[in-house]
Amino acid sequence: MAMRTLGRILLAILWVLVSLEGALSHGDHPFSRIAIHKAVLAINDHAYIKASPPVLGLIEQNSEWVTLEYGIPNPSIDDWIGVFSPANFSAATCLPENLKVNPPLICTAPIKFQYANYTNPKYNQTGKGLLKLQLVNQRSDFSFALFSGGLLNPKLVAVSNTIAFANPNAPVYPRLAQGKMWNEMTVTWTSGYGINEADPFVEWGPQGGEQRRSPAGTLTFDRKSMCGAPARTVGWRDPGFIHTSFLKELWPNSMYTYKIGHRLFNGTYIWSHIYQFRASPYPGQNSLQRVVIYGDMGKAEADGSNEYNNFQPGSLNTTKQLIEDLKNIDIVFHIGDICYANGYLSQWDQFTSQVEPIASAVPYMIASGNHERDWPGTGSFYGTMDSGGECGVLAETMFYTPAENRAKFWYSSDYGMFHFCIADTEHDWREGTEQYKFIEHCLASVDRQKQPWLIFLAHRVLGYSSSPYYAEQGSFAEPMGREDLQKLWQKYKVDIAMYGHVHSYERTCPIYQNICTNKETSYYKGTLNGTIQVVAGGAGAGLSGFSTKPNWSIFRDNDYGFVKLTAFDYSNLLFEYKRSRDGKVYDSFRISRDYRDILACTVDSCPSMTLAS
Repeated sequence: MAMRTLGRILLAILWVLVSLEGALSHGDHPFSRIAIHKAVLAINDHAYIKASPPVLGLIEQNSEWVTLEYGIPNPSIDDWIGVFSPANFSAATCLPENLKVNPPLICTAPIKFQYANYTNPKYNQTGKGLLKLQLVNQRSDFSFALFSGGLLNPKLVAVSNTIAFANPNAPVYPRLAQGKMWNEMTVTWTSGYGINEADPFVEWGPQGGEQRRSPAGTLTFDRKSMCGAPARTVGWRDPGFIHTSFLKELWPNSMYTYKIGHRLFNGTYIWSHIYQFRASPYPGQNSLQRVVIYGDMGKAEADGSNEYNNFQPGSLNTTKQLIEDLKNIDIVFHIGDICYANGYLSQWDQFTSQVEPIASAVPYMIASGNHERDWPGTGSFYGTMDSGGECGVLAETMFYTPAENRAKFWYSSDYGMFHFCIADTEHDWREGTEQYKFIEHCLASVDRQKQPWLIFLAHRVLGYSSSPYYAEQGSFAEPMGREDLQKLWQKYKVDIAMYGHVHSYERTCPIYQNICTNKETSYYKGTLNGTIQVVAGGAGAGLSGFSTKPNWSIFRDNDYGFVKLTAFDYSNLLFEYKRSRDGKVYDSFRISRDYRDILACTVDSCPSMTLAS
């Protein structure tokens, strides 16, 4: 009887674990479904694939569409085309595991792929097809391979001519970020020029004014910096060089122009396009300030290749909406699960290309998520393999954050009347830890008279969520998530705590210890008495569902979207949730209050008082 009961308990635990895994599952990365090591040479003299144009970027563009023409005598619905970069992907580039074992024919994943019949409904009858793909400049040439046998038993039947960008090494995809000082902006970009070939710098200055030059530091990493497969094996691709320049002593709210330069040692210069940005306001400055926040956007493909977890149209639509409304956006926070490269490094270049119109114009601040950091035995708080072996290296290098230590991805950021505290949920946040001390210091150090809007950001849901994943655990949040942190949110009167990880949108009432502290739902006047908890993880990745709606959940939406905060002055804040499909507002609320409302004591927010006069 005892054994039967034990068996039932074990089965129940197994069911729960399977359910939890599926609830937030991101599926397999499409590249992981390709058994590239099993590829065999099966060149067919009557099969062909041709790519045009041969030279890309002739008018200095960093992305371009290419046309593929191909044919095969015995077509099949399983035939597919892989894009490889560098163009030479043969065994000559593969490292043998030992002297007695020959390396595989192909040891690197393609940077994208598509089935041969994707836009050719008669391909199975004619064996001929035409396909258009979009390529971005990634520091090397490209070739296209036609395979039969499907993804699991790939047979290489034809290889195309090689094509390349006019300057594969060109500086590309600038991304702005706030520096450690309020009047500092950083510019990070990628190029193929190392410090032994050229000096990197940014030429910048007030719009229409005198320009100056600021040098840039250069970082890179090698395969040994990766923690496991696929990042260390088939997903590895040379990252090139990542440069960061610090533009200092900016005048608040002033417009600046900049362009990226490399001075080659032969005396010639390589230039990027000219960009512009508006400098950040002084901390506490009373002016219109607009902030966009979202998580889990990921990277999408405009050509439909590599479809992964329904990223299209979510990711592309979010990107499109932000670009179209860019004149009304001052700063962006992407709170984790950045591009879902999952160890296939080529995808980071493609993501930075996708967000370039945004990140080159406004600060693009990121937080660390499980798909950037987590890997067993590397110090991450969770022992999953979600990063695909990247273990934080790509996120920490490709984007700048004003953290004291990039490997500890927590930091604070000021933007006018806003004060942001960005936590790293992939490291321990519990009381007594280094991060907990940072969070308390970040919340305690803000002057609420000058910066009344206090926002807490993190990737995993440390507050409240009614997703099935969290509901089935009974906590409606990350286990141990709010146990220690909610007293800090309450003590320091955090206005809004916002998360990603769950791929949907949800807003709670102002809440403390599972109790709504304010009955209002759309217009908050005076003291909130608690913190409004928001999940905004529906920027692009495949959507999550909901469990039964708890009484603290005010609004939920199982669609793609993002959040926008608008501070009009010290007393008035507008919160909007917009869907990515149309940019329209589907949920909103206002906060209207005076400084005395922030000072007012609520439960557990003020120290004990004395009655002595």
